Amino acid sequence: MINFLNKLPIILTDIKIQHTVFALPFAVMSAFLAAEGLPAWSTLGWIFAAMLGARNAAMAFNRIVDARFDQSNPRTRARALPSGRVSQNQYYIFLAASSAFFIFSSAMLNDLALWLSPVALGIVFFYSLTKRFTSYSHVALGFALACAPVGAWVAVREEISMVSLVLGTAVVFWLVGFDIIYSSLDVDHDRENDLHSIPQKFGVERALKIAKISHAMMLVFLLVLSVSPLLSFVYLQSVALVAALLWYEHSLVSSQDLSKVNVAFFNVNSGISVVLMLGVMIDCVWN
Repeated sequence: MINFLNKLPIILTDIKIQHTVFALPFAVMSAFLAAEGLPAWSTLGWIFAAMLGARNAAMAFNRIVDARFDQSNPRTRARALPSGRVSQNQYYIFLAASSAFFIFSSAMLNDLALWLSPVALGIVFFYSLTKRFTSYSHVALGFALACAPVGAWVAVREEISMVSLVLGTAVVFWLVGFDIIYSSLDVDHDRENDLHSIPQKFGVERALKIAKISHAMMLVFLLVLSVSPLLSFVYLQSVALVAALLWYEHSLVSSQDLSKVNVAFFNVNSGISVVLMLGVMIDCVWN
């Protein structure tokens, strides 16, 4: 156990725990909409805990099942498992602990959240297997991330609503778009290892066009969400800013130049989720 604790900082770095910023703001948005204002601090705390547990479990599962592919990919062979800095058993301990923490956090929210927690884990684990048999693994990842707003609504109201599903659908299209951009880096490796993605299937140029269409659909569903009586001018301003950020994201990459993909992937998309969260929070509290 001491050895595992010593390796914990390496694991947390390996799973890029800072990328929790992608999904967490959508959970916060949904919680504010469900509560029609500021949710109880205890509820927000357990939502954050559940998000952390679910994402850590999902990333640990991904690192375990993809270890042999990561070993052959120049971009990923320095990860903790392929490089030997962490053992598979240590990663299994982290996976089990994270899954248990997620289920416990769900139980602290309400009964429906507890009963749905294994379903949520199944969805986020399933994504890691999809590149083996479908080019549309990006959609599976989108559904995994969409669990955040749907789950947060369940946490507050103990129900699944149309509002949370609309927000979740926007998340799916957002994720599909930027995951296509990110996976364009791995086209050659995917072809050599019989792994599937939209860039691998259609080529990078067509894939980037599909990513643009997906992000346009995200904006459509964000506008559909604006019919909520809780959302008004501030939210619409945030959607307009998101549209500008998406345009900027796509301006950074092309089929001839993928050197700025990491900037587009992390910096721009983390900004998108935070901008939307602030817009929803301000409108929900003021209205």
